[in-house]
Amino acid sequence: MSRQSISFTKPNDEWLKAQVDNKEYSSKSELVNDLIRQARKQQVQIDWIRAKLEKAENSGFTDDSKESILAQSKSLLNG
Repeated sequence: MSRQSISFTKPNDEWLKAQVDNKEYSSKSELVNDLIRQARKQQVQIDWIRAKLEKAENSGFTDDSKESILAQSKSLLNG
């Protein structure tokens, strides 16, 4: 694992400390890694939605039902 040195604003540092103090995470490092994992997962979802929108814009219409689109979205959210 690589080591990095980063700086936080005072409010962000206080929030990170509070999460560790509340035993939500064992360290700031664990918390930051979890936030990055969440952001990466969210980016996958955003990319999927963007691709669907671009496909819809280029084709005009989709044959997918609302239920099918919703099921696909839920599947992505659940990993």
